[in-house]
Amino acid sequence: MGMGRAGSYYPGAERLISPVLHLLVLCTLSSLTRIGESQVQTPQCRIQKCTSDFVSLTSHLNPSLDGFDTEFCKALRAYSACTQRTAKSCRGNLVFHSAMLGISDLMSQRNCSKDGPTSSTHPVIPIEPCNYHSRHHQALRPGTGAPELPRATYLFCGLFGDPHLRTFKDHFQTCKVEGAWPLIDNNYLSVQVTNVPVVYGSSATATNKVTIIFKPYQECTDQKVYQAVTDDLPAAFVDGTISGGDSETRSIWILEKSPDRHVEIHAAYIGVTIIVRQQGRYLTLAVRMPEELAMAFDETQDLQLCMNGCPTSERIDQDGHLQMPMLGLQQAGFQQQARVEAQRGVFTLESASRKCKEQLEVKDIYFHSCVFDLLTTGDANFTTAAYYALKDMETLHPKKERWHIFPNSTAGLRPFSLLLNALLTGFLVAVLL
Repeated sequence: MGMGRAGSYYPGAERLISPVLHLLVLCTLSSLTRIGESQVQTPQCRIQKCTSDFVSLTSHLNPSLDGFDTEFCKALRAYSACTQRTAKSCRGNLVFHSAMLGISDLMSQRNCSKDGPTSSTHPVIPIEPCNYHSRHHQALRPGTGAPELPRATYLFCGLFGDPHLRTFKDHFQTCKVEGAWPLIDNNYLSVQVTNVPVVYGSSATATNKVTIIFKPYQECTDQKVYQAVTDDLPAAFVDGTISGGDSETRSIWILEKSPDRHVEIHAAYIGVTIIVRQQGRYLTLAVRMPEELAMAFDETQDLQLCMNGCPTSERIDQDGHLQMPMLGLQQAGFQQQARVEAQRGVFTLESASRKCKEQLEVKDIYFHSCVFDLLTTGDANFTTAAYYALKDMETLHPKKERWHIFPNSTAGLRPFSLLLNALLTGFLVAVLL
């Protein structure tokens, strides 16, 4: 037992290494035994579970800290009790009998009494009151005698382009919504955008201002306001701070990912993440929020684009059918045609599709929104806006199987080839007025 004692920073710690490693090997052996069926073991033999629980209970313990012996002995007694409960079904199991010997050896080395308190296999983790995940997932744990909380459900909302809205319900809409409109308005968070026309002759708009209000919450944060406008994407709240909460635990903070181009806001106290970007002259927005908090509003707050979508009178699409403008304006007067095409660039359906495909390989609704924006504005920056809107959605949307929405999906969108002429008449009327 004298070997390895030199240089030990905790009396007796060297004696712990070999038996613990031995038990780790036993955990692996039990897996191999079960898989390979090289050992007699009934389905009821729980030695692998006992060993795994012991490793989990002791892996974070540090022999150099006070209280190590007490906690380690608690874990050993829990391990011993677990093996005793499964002893009958593990009769003849080599891993089981090796574990019993290892437990006896360790208890002797650590001077652990056989009687005394044991560790819980589901220890209570301290709750961080200003962290939504901690409050929701760790306040009550199985095995504590209290009911287990259900997993939190998160929602996603995104806005980009001319503008295209993806609601909390994964409905995809293209809207006019000129002026100031609320995206989110509940008891915890308010998000408002301001949209301006992007080109003469079209009802399409794009976002040039975003205002976000994080409302006061208990002792976690005072009200925090963030505001971004075109060419001014600050890395701080309007009060000049970059975070909120006490000095030890931040409840809300801002990350500048790319100066004047990409900002992320993390509000841990309500489980919210917001991404704001500028592409070209306009802003994009992506939000993830827990469903239970998103639903915390009353009837006076029902005008929320993320929750309920755009009003029917503000929709450019028709029940989810994105209708494509075209450049064939021969029916319009020559002057009107020249003026519109000068503003919209020279994209045709073919060249717009080719441009969008450079960054958007999958022909989902983000691709078709990109084509729509290029045909409407001629501004190639909208291609990048659609690309990053897709990437932000993939980062924040909780359900991968719902990431892509296709024009010919069961959501009722018609194949793209049938949509090309539907908006032309209305578009030409707007140009002629």
